[in-house]
Amino acid sequence: MATKEDVQDPRIPKIASSIRVIPDFPKPGIMFQDITTLLLDTEAFKDTIDIFVERYKGKGISVVAGVEARGFIFGPPIALAIGAKFVPLRKPKKLPGKVISEEYSLEYGTDKIEMHVGAVEPGERAIIIDDLIATGGTLAAAIRLLERVGVTIAECACVIELPVLKGREKLGETPLFILVTSDAA
Repeated sequence: MATKEDVQDPRIPKIASSIRVIPDFPKPGIMFQDITTLLLDTEAFKDTIDIFVERYKGKGISVVAGVEARGFIFGPPIALAIGAKFVPLRKPKKLPGKVISEEYSLEYGTDKIEMHVGAVEPGERAIIIDDLIATGGTLAAAIRLLERVGVTIAECACVIELPVLKGREKLGETPLFILVTSDAA
């Protein structure tokens, strides 16, 4: 695994080495990027949050939108540290009350992500966070969902990118910040 930044942050190798790769999970041929081992390493976990906070603090971000489920791990501490609200982007029928949704394509079929109506306001500036970008479908749907209600997306942020799956291409003009890349897919 390697960083996408030109000058490597000295914390990145520790973060990268704390991510376990599990072959053939959840099905044969998949190299699963397991961040639970990163969460068990308090130094690597803290460094991960700190790098994101350093990047977004003082940048006028008022919304940290976390993609279910692992965006819920990284998003809240980042939001608290930069003084932004955390908005969960959830799978269908997980949020009570009125929601808006955005559909996206999967390998076989479609899925949706939802957000509470009124969770964000037009003109707010957001980052979208998740643990990993693979094909990019979920992040692209999150971008469309937030932009539909007038939110400006400053950037998407992920701990891991699987560049072989070309997910970055689905994000259009929205910048993507990642900590580590993996050749495993």
